[in-house]
Amino acid sequence: MISATIAANAYDRARPAVAPAEGLPQGASRAAADFARIMDQVDISATGAMRGTTDTHQLVQSIAQAEVALETAVAMRDKVVEAYQEILRMPV
Repeated sequence: MISATIAANAYDRARPAVAPAEGLPQGASRAAADFARIMDQVDISATGAMRGTTDTHQLVQSIAQAEVALETAVAMRDKVVEAYQEILRMPV
């Protein structure tokens, strides 16, 4: 049977697999680092909640910040894809 502690420990071990890539442009690198920092905060809060060491208010607050960060990242991705598609439509 999987307990909350086992799940939290497995989650902590898997987190490095989704670290931001190296070699991004300055602005994108800073945005990726900020996004990763916010996601790390929500991960810490979620892990603490699973272990019973984090306040519920802190967890909810960090989830709200993560939601805003994710919406921002998705909007940026959509703009990049839109610009790429516009470049593909240009005659050469």
